This record gives sequence, structure tokens and C-alpha cells, in this order.
Amino acid sequence: MQKHQFFRFLFFSFHFITIFVAENVNIEDMNYGFVKIAAAVPEVHVADPKYNVQQIESLIIQAEGRGVEIICLPELCVTGYTCGDLFSQQLLLDEAEMGLIHLMNFSRSLDIISIVGLPVCFRGSLVNCAAVVQKGKLLGLVPKTYLPNYREFYERRWFTSAVDLPADATVLLCGQQVALTARQLFRTPTCTFGIELCEDLWAPIPPSSAQALQGAEIIFNLSADNDVVGKLTYLQDLLRQQSARCISGYVYAAAGFGESTQDTVFSGKTMILESGKLLAEGERHAMRPQMLEGEIDVERLRADRRTNTTFAACAAKEKTAPYHVVDTALITPHEFDLTRAVNPYPFVPAADAHLDERCREIIAIQSEGLAKRLHHIGGKTAVIGISGGLDSTLALLVTVKTFDLLGLDRHGIVGVTMPGFGTTDRTYNNAVDLMHALGVTMEEISISKSVLQHFEDIGHNPQSHDVTYENSQARERTQILMDLANQLEGIVVGTGDLSELALGWCTYNGDHMSMYGVNAGVPKTLVRHLVKWFAQQDEQSPASRILLDIVDTPISPELIPADDTTDASLKKEIVQKTEDLVGPYELHDFFLYYVLRYGFRPSKILFLAQRAFGSTYPSNILKRWLVNFYRRFFGHQFKRSCMPDGPKVGSVSLSPRSDWRMPSDATRDAWLAECETL
Repeated sequence: MQKHQFFRFLFFSFHFITIFVAENVNIEDMNYGFVKIAAAVPEVHVADPKYNVQQIESLIIQAEGRGVEIICLPELCVTGYTCGDLFSQQLLLDEAEMGLIHLMNFSRSLDIISIVGLPVCFRGSLVNCAAVVQKGKLLGLVPKTYLPNYREFYERRWFTSAVDLPADATVLLCGQQVALTARQLFRTPTCTFGIELCEDLWAPIPPSSAQALQGAEIIFNLSADNDVVGKLTYLQDLLRQQSARCISGYVYAAAGFGESTQDTVFSGKTMILESGKLLAEGERHAMRPQMLEGEIDVERLRADRRTNTTFAACAAKEKTAPYHVVDTALITPHEFDLTRAVNPYPFVPAADAHLDERCREIIAIQSEGLAKRLHHIGGKTAVIGISGGLDSTLALLVTVKTFDLLGLDRHGIVGVTMPGFGTTDRTYNNAVDLMHALGVTMEEISISKSVLQHFEDIGHNPQSHDVTYENSQARERTQILMDLANQLEGIVVGTGDLSELALGWCTYNGDHMSMYGVNAGVPKTLVRHLVKWFAQQDEQSPASRILLDIVDTPISPELIPADDTTDASLKKEIVQKTEDLVGPYELHDFFLYYVLRYGFRPSKILFLAQRAFGSTYPSNILKRWLVNFYRRFFGHQFKRSCMPDGPKVGSVSLSPRSDWRMPSDATRDAWLAECETL
């Protein structure tokens, strides 16, 4: 290689590395995949671009100061939407262009990308456009595709649709020759976004559908949607459905105070959505400018699109010409502050008007799964090990619900309590009392004698409370249940939950095994919630008090001898508390959700956990249990590879037959290595 070629190679290599670091580390890694956006509504004076641009600039500079990357303002906000036949006045059009020039000059020293609405002349026609401005440049013009021309709308009187423009249309505006097409996207270092205007959303096939299939991750909608009774709810449903269908973020900004109220009123609606969920909504009918800020998790959207094969199939099927992609300038990283709330309990239904409905649906899914299994085998007997703990309690409640649905006698449910070396009075009494209260058949079979015989057979010292000591008890209990089921021509209903499967906190071929695991799709935080919900359904019933005490009982496998205290009222207190050993289940369920649902890396999961649990757990404790989660999750896949059938309840499942196909010998080193750097 000649000397000048070598230095040329070094130059371009260094240039590539610099761009890669700037685009992929400084921006995305610092923001953990979140893109900070804003929807703003300025006060406008109809047909006064000079005043309107001043108001727009005021909102833009506020957003820039708060670290917003992209700001969207309403449709035709430079002139006002309600100008009517004034749109045919050359003075107004010239003033609109001068206003855009002023805005471009204003933006020269700013990183923020601004999307504003104005009318643009093209070959003797007028086009309703969204203009994208950054750092003194006009990056593109997106024309409105669908022009409403019914009821109070007369847009075709003044404007030409995007479908009537040449595919390669460009226009000289503000001294720049710029593309004028709806078939363009804009790519920043953190995301790719598309734009549609108001009525476009209401079309049977909105432009945003094609934009999403072409790679747009966030859709911005510049709107001038007026208000009539009942319209808001319909609009919210449209936005939820479109953002969900496109697996995208959606930012909506509509005209507000200052528009003419001659025949229409505009309330200044602003909304931010993410894949079907309304993240934030601004104040309506405000008499002042409004700005709604938020963060859209683009990494989350990408994860959903990767796993949703229908999305990719649809993109492949729609063989349309590719969209023109405009690259924006690099954005100087701001100090990132996440303002959106992070739910610490992602598996637990929200405490809202739909709470009761959600709980009933979960129980119905579990019950129907078990009902089908019993119906298929012609079974009328179910055998369950009842410990007095949360999991076996929920399994019993679901089985009772199933028998009631099938019209079977509850006495066909055989609940077996199997006290051992660690069983406490509290759990034993709760198990027995609950079975009596629910009217099921109760059996008591102590495992102590048989386990001691087993220890003698294999030469194990009963004083050594090691893994053999614990697992022998779990396997003895499972053997009893299996043999009873054979004897009674029934099936063993499993009690283990999703959290235990994730952590491997179950004895292989012990409580790990059953003939149908009704709780396999229910994480521990949800188990606790459902048992409490059952208790609240009839607070006067004998079972309610028992269920509430079970909810308050420390979670324990009760395999280590209990603590005999001198206080008779506190006899045999639980000493083996699961959460002291493996960590708090509320943390592990949080980790599990983001590991399985979105495939986030440890750094982002810890970041989210700090936001969700920062007031409860310090960062070093969060990191400690996150490391433990990954160690156990990878180390115990072999148990999940042969887990019994059980119903999928939520969006996360560990069944090797459906949702989670992981090799039992996968290496966890990369995940643990990142944990160590946190």
C-alpha cells in the first residue's frame, strides 16, 4: 500500500469510528433508547405569521432548554388554520414564507428539530405542509394527503392533496430547493420519524401505516382538529389503535386558543402515545400556550418489531417504492432525565375501573386451561399439595373455580397437607382451615418419617441441612401427590409460579413437576395480588380472613426446621425466608418482565429499576439482585426445558413449547460482564 493510500485509509477509518461513537454511544447509550419529544400548541393570531412565529420560537427555545430532540406544532400554525379564503391572498403566503425564514435563522444554533405547519405554493396550487427545520436548514416538506371536504371542513377549496403532486416534486422555498413529498422519512441519531397531518389519521389506511413499514419509529401528527361532544374519546381510540398497529410512538399536536371560533372551537389537544398506550395528555381549552413533553422508548419499539413476525411480513408484502430518507444533523447530548413514570409492578393490573375485570380474566384463563385438561381425560379428581403459602392457595382457588364451572363436586378436589421438618403452625393451620372453608377433601400425610427413612437409605446425615436435605422433602411430597393421583384416577395440579421458574427456585422432579401447572404463567407479585383480590370478593366469608393472613405470611419453602420460640403465641416462626435468599420477588419480577418482554440489556434494566424503586432500594442492592437474577436465570434453564403444560396468562411466558426457547447450556458471561460495569 502506498503512503498516501495508507493515510487516506487511516483518515476514513477514524472518521467512521468518530461517527459511530457519536451516533451509537454518546446519544443512544446515554439515553437508554429513549427519545425526548414534545407536542406544543402556541397561541395564534389568525393571518398573522409574524406574531405566530414569535410564539412558536418561544416554545421551541423552551423545549431546547429541556433537552427535547424533536418538537411538533399544530397544522398551519404559522398562519393559523382558520384563515379560510385568505389563503388565496399573496401577502399572507409571502408573510408565511418570511416567517419560516425567520424560524430557520432562529434555529441556526439549536440542535432541536422543529416541525411546523404552513401553506406552500407549488406550480399554481397551494399545499398544506409540515416543514421540518433544524440548524438553519429546511430539511423537507411533507404535504397533507387526505383533505377533508365535508361538514365543517372545506380544505379542497384551498389546497391540493399530496397524491396530486409529482412523485419527484421539489419546491424553491426560503432560498432552498427542497423535496415536497409525503413519501419521506427523517432519520436522527436516535430514531427515524414520519409525519402525517390531521385527516390523514382518520383515513382507512393512514399514511403512517406505510411510514412505519418503511422504518418510521415515531409518527408526528400536525392537526387542527376541532372539538365537538364525544369526539375526543373517538380520537384517543384512533391514536391508540394506530400506534399499536404500527408498533410506533405517536405524537399529536392540534390547534388551540387563538383560532377563529366563528363556527368551530379548537381546544389545543396534545397527546403522546407508545404502541397503544397513552403516555401523556396535555391540558385542553387552555387560554395560554401549551407544551407536553415526554420520552418514547424507541428501543422498546424495535424489540417489539423484531419479535412480531407479522410486522416484518407486512413490510415485505407491501412492495411499494422506498421512501426518501433525510438525515438530520447530529444532536449534542443533553443531560438525560426520564420524566415518564416506570411501573414497579408491570405484571399487576392497575388499580382502576377495569381492575376487577382484569382479575376475573386472569382467573378465567387459568380455570379454562385446567377445565379443558380435565374434560379431555375425563377426570373428576384433582390432587393439590396445600402448604398454606401463596402459590398453593391460588392453585386451589383456581381449581375450585374450575370444578364449579364444570359442575363437578368440590369433594373431587383432594387437598393434601404434608407437614415436614420446617412446617410452622401458621401455615399448617391456614392450609387446613382454607380447605375446610372451601369445602374440598382434605388429607394430611406427614413426610417426616419417610424422609428420615430415605436419609438412612442413602446415608445422609439429617443434621446436615444442605440441598439434599431440602430436595428430599420436596421430592417426597411430589411422589405422594403423584401416587395419590394414580390411586384416585386424577391429576396433580401444579402450584409453582412463573417467578420460581425464572429463578429455578424449585426442586427438579420435585415441586417442579405436575400434570398441569395452573400458575406457570403467573409471577409471584401477581399471585399475591390475585389471592388478595379473592379475599376482597366476599369479606364476610370464612375464607376471606384466611386468605388475607396467607397474603401477609412470609414466602418460604419451609424445608429448614422452624424456630421454636418461648412465646406460645409465636410458636415455630418461619426462619427460611425465600426473599432473604434469592432476593425480593418484586425486583425479580421487574427484571423478568424487561428481560423477556423486550430483551433489554442489564444497563437499561438497572436504569429503569432505579426509577421504579429508587426510594426503596439503593443502586448497589438493585445491582446485587440483578446479578443474582441473571446467574439463576441462565443456570436453571434445564428445569424450564421440561416443565409441564400450563396456561399462558400474560405477555410473558417461559414455556419451552411456545414463548421461550433457550438452550439449557447458554453462557451468561456477557450479561454478567455488563452487570459488573454498572
